Amino acid sequence: MLCRICLLLISLIGILLPQAYAGGMETKADQGKRIFQEYCAVCHGEKGDGNGQVCFVRNREKSGRVLVTYPRDFTAGSFKFRTTPTGCLPTDDDLLKTVTNGISKSSMPTFKDIPTELRKAVIAHIKTFSPRWKEEEPCKTVRIAMPAWVATPASIDKGKAIFKDMKCWECHGEDGKGSGPKSKDLKDDWGRTIVPFDFTTGKLKRGTSPENIYITFTTGLDGTGMPSYEDSLKDEERWHLVSYTMKLMGLTK
Repeated sequence: MLCRICLLLISLIGILLPQAYAGGMETKADQGKRIFQEYCAVCHGEKGDGNGQVCFVRNREKSGRVLVTYPRDFTAGSFKFRTTPTGCLPTDDDLLKTVTNGISKSSMPTFKDIPTELRKAVIAHIKTFSPRWKEEEPCKTVRIAMPAWVATPASIDKGKAIFKDMKCWECHGEDGKGSGPKSKDLKDDWGRTIVPFDFTTGKLKRGTSPENIYITFTTGLDGTGMPSYEDSLKDEERWHLVSYTMKLMGLTK
């Protein structure tokens, strides 16, 4: 009887030990790969190059404009939504925010119902697609300190003048509807036609808070025609531009 029990225990150890060892050896990126293939590869592709089964999505706005959104090509190591300067990689928190909240006006949904650790594992896997993550040191995040005068009439007026002087209207139009004279000629870094944002829709992809608008003007949207104004505009000028943008979006009078 004792021998039978010993044999049974040995058999169980032989089965369970390799499984436990394999689980212990699995990296966060390995775990993230499984989640990525289940939820993300259909758009972003198994290689992370944006060539999944759903390679683009068309969306018609109320104005009649047709927006085409493309899955991000992670192999390029270029990201739009960052709190880091233009040309820099995003932070893990930046990526986690995008995975958690999704991106408005795009095919990127929210994954907030997936446990945080699994979302972080997906991010670890995403960082295996481009060598930039191993070759470059992380950049410092942009400091955000919103002045009390943002969205005041005086700030809005100054922002309107900056909008004109910086020729934002050439792409976004004088009315902010994205129908400026250069709007039909814009292409992203992959040579695909893109359209300037229509501010009057009242909902930005990153978010509609003043801080989110400011960070876009400061960091730019890498891979698109939207530049960074960190070097060309003073900090207070960027905040005035935020004020005017909020006016166009109908967030202030």
